[in-house]
Amino acid sequence: MIDQKRMHIIHGILFVALFACAAFYISEFQVLKYLSFSPLIIGIILGMLYGNTLKKNMPEAWLPGITFSSKKLLRLAIVLYGFRLTFQNVVSVGLSAIVIDIIIIAGTLFLGLLLGKLFKIDKEISLLTSTGSAICGAAAILGMEPVLNNKPHKTAIAVSTVVIFGTIAMFLYPVLYRNGILELTDEQWGLYTGATVHEVAHVVGAGDAMSSSISETAIIVKMIRVMFLAPVLLICALVVSRQAKHTDDGASKAIKITIPWFAFGFIAVIGFNSLNLLPQNIVDGINYLDTFLLTMAMTALGMETHLRKFKEAGAKPFVLAFILFLWLLIGGYFIVKYIPVF
Repeated sequence: MIDQKRMHIIHGILFVALFACAAFYISEFQVLKYLSFSPLIIGIILGMLYGNTLKKNMPEAWLPGITFSSKKLLRLAIVLYGFRLTFQNVVSVGLSAIVIDIIIIAGTLFLGLLLGKLFKIDKEISLLTSTGSAICGAAAILGMEPVLNNKPHKTAIAVSTVVIFGTIAMFLYPVLYRNGILELTDEQWGLYTGATVHEVAHVVGAGDAMSSSISETAIIVKMIRVMFLAPVLLICALVVSRQAKHTDDGASKAIKITIPWFAFGFIAVIGFNSLNLLPQNIVDGINYLDTFLLTMAMTALGMETHLRKFKEAGAKPFVLAFILFLWLLIGGYFIVKYIPVF
C-alpha cells in the first residue's frame, strides 16, 4: 500500500502533468504555431503565472512532487532527448558542420562567461544563458541546471533570454535570406541557421520559411550542436567541482565531482538510436513523451520561480543575451562564410 507521503508526491506530479497537458493544447493555437512557441515555453509561462498568483492555495504536501518534476523527470527527459539524434546525421553533413559547431559553441561560451564577469552578472545565470545560446536553448539550460544545482529563478531568467532572441532570429533569418543581404549559398544558409539559431523549434521555423533543402541541412547541423550538450555538461561539472576545492576562508577540502550521469545516458541513447532497432513510430512516440516530460520540467521550474527574482537580476542578463545574439548573427556569418565545406 502506498504511504501518504508518496501519494502527496504523486498528486504534485499529476498536478504538474495537468499544466503540461494545457501547454500542449495551447501550443496548437495557430498564432503560437506560427511563432514556433513549443509546449516547453508555454509550460514555463503557465507555471510562472500559477507560481506567482495561486500557488499559495496549493497543498504544501504537493511541493515535493513539483520538485521531483523539475529534477528527476528532467534528467530522464534529457536522456530520452537522444532519440532525436543518430550518428548517421553527423556523417551526412560532413566535417565542416562539426568544425563550425565547435567554433560557435566554444566562442559563445567563452564570450558569455567573459562578459558575465565584466558585467558582474551572477555566475550561474551567465553560464546558463551562455549554454542556452551556444547549444540548444531551453533544453541545454535544463540540462545544465542539475549540474549547477542552481535556484529555479536563474533557470527561468536564462530560458526567457533564449526564447526572446531565438524568436527574433527565427523571423530575421528568412528576411535576410529573401533579400539577399548575406552572401551565402543555400548550403551555407543551412549551416548558418543550424549553427547559430537558439532553439530547435526556431531552427525548424526559420528553415521552413526559406527552403526545404536549407531546412533539412539546418536541422541536422542543429542536432549536431545538441550532441555537444553531453561533453559540455561533463566539462562544466569538472570545472564547478574544482572551483569548490577551497572553502570561503581559503581552507582546502576534498573535491567532490558531481558527474551528470544523465549525460552518459544521453550519448548511449544516441548510439542505440543509430542502430535503427526500433520502428519509426515507436521512436516518434518516445520523442512525444520526451517533449511532454520536458514540458513538465519547465512547468515545475516556472512554479518555483518568483517574478521578483527577475527584478533583482535586472537587465544585465538580457544585455548579455543580446550581445551573444549579435555574436551568433555576425560572427556566425563570417565563420560559415570562410570555413570551406569539406
